[in-house]
Amino acid sequence: MIPLGLEEIGALCPGALEKAPWADEVTGVQIDSRRIEEGDLFVAVGTGADFVKHAFARGAAATLVPESPFVALAALGSAVRAQSSARVVGITGSTGKTSTKDILAALCRPHARTVAAEGGHNNEIGLPLTLTRIEPDTEVVVCEMGMRGIGQIAELCAIARPEVGIVTSIGPVHLELLGTVERVAQAKAEVIASLPAGGVAVVPDEPLLEPYLTRDDIEIRRFSSENVESFEQVEGGSRAVLALERGKLELEFPFTARHQAQNAVAALLALDGLGFPAPSGRVEVELSRWRGEELPLPGGGLLINDSYNADPASMRAALEHLADHEGRKVAVLGQMAELGPTAPEYHREVGALIESLGIDVVLAVGELARDYGGIYASDADNAAQKARILVRPGDVVLVKGSRAVGLEVVAEALSGVPA
Repeated sequence: MIPLGLEEIGALCPGALEKAPWADEVTGVQIDSRRIEEGDLFVAVGTGADFVKHAFARGAAATLVPESPFVALAALGSAVRAQSSARVVGITGSTGKTSTKDILAALCRPHARTVAAEGGHNNEIGLPLTLTRIEPDTEVVVCEMGMRGIGQIAELCAIARPEVGIVTSIGPVHLELLGTVERVAQAKAEVIASLPAGGVAVVPDEPLLEPYLTRDDIEIRRFSSENVESFEQVEGGSRAVLALERGKLELEFPFTARHQAQNAVAALLALDGLGFPAPSGRVEVELSRWRGEELPLPGGGLLINDSYNADPASMRAALEHLADHEGRKVAVLGQMAELGPTAPEYHREVGALIESLGIDVVLAVGELARDYGGIYASDADNAAQKARILVRPGDVVLVKGSRAVGLEVVAEALSGVPA
């Protein structure tokens, strides 16, 4: 991290700041005392105040019990960002944010010193933590931006000040809070409004975004499924032919899901917007945990662990990916959260999709998931017990549900890989 002086931190962050006798600056920021390294600032969030002594024992330069953790972290992230000439990319969207972030970071690393958001660090805590990982020689920062309402992405952009903005998709998410998909588009478009003159917006071919694409001082680059001219699974991953404005690219990836190729198109457009050359051959990407991870099952077969979250669009993509596989297909599917009054309708649509795709076995988890059909489980632990009995050697198993359902325990039970 670009060092911050403790006097500056005290001025920026109201609260109880305690310093080590030897320290006059900090060289990192953590909110988990177990991750503290010498020179770090420990910011107490929630019950974190109970771990101040532990942070000092691990070598913290200072600890901060802030009056407002959100205000403090925003101030710290903004202060580090202000001292860096790195170009920042802000990625938002209803689905595909994290995978697009992972792909873009992998594309940037051969050309620039790159910092990328860890896992799903995309909120008022995670985004500042990403910014506080900026080093003096960092050249590119790839940020992920989530939201639960109007104005939240704008607030994150005010901290990160992105020069390139990506909207991966618009779909029915957070409807419980936003009400309509039109308002989802309005919220996601805040990343476009935040761009400086000369910035680059990478957006899907989505009519709901068009009212927010009227700026003539930024470059707007559109993508769609048509950019993926061909896609096939090969040994060790997939091969895709991607049609971009600057020509066609034939690339290999370690993932096997077709929808990830569209995320790759968005990442490639942003890469070009940053001025870096297109890749050739194989692109090595390590996707974040629980987002389409493919793991061998004991005794044979394949587990697709997509248990991090779910919404109608990502559920469709995951089920279509499952249907592309050979062998007996098992779907362990949790209910989808935050869909408001329309939730039953969306769950029935998933049930109809399952039937049309010919999925062999369905294990539905949670009350709303009853509309998927198949066998019912009340919660993730109950589903893990039933899945052990249902899954046979050689099966291809998809595990997917909203974060609140916690289906990673099912994936762990089947694969033996700790969640």
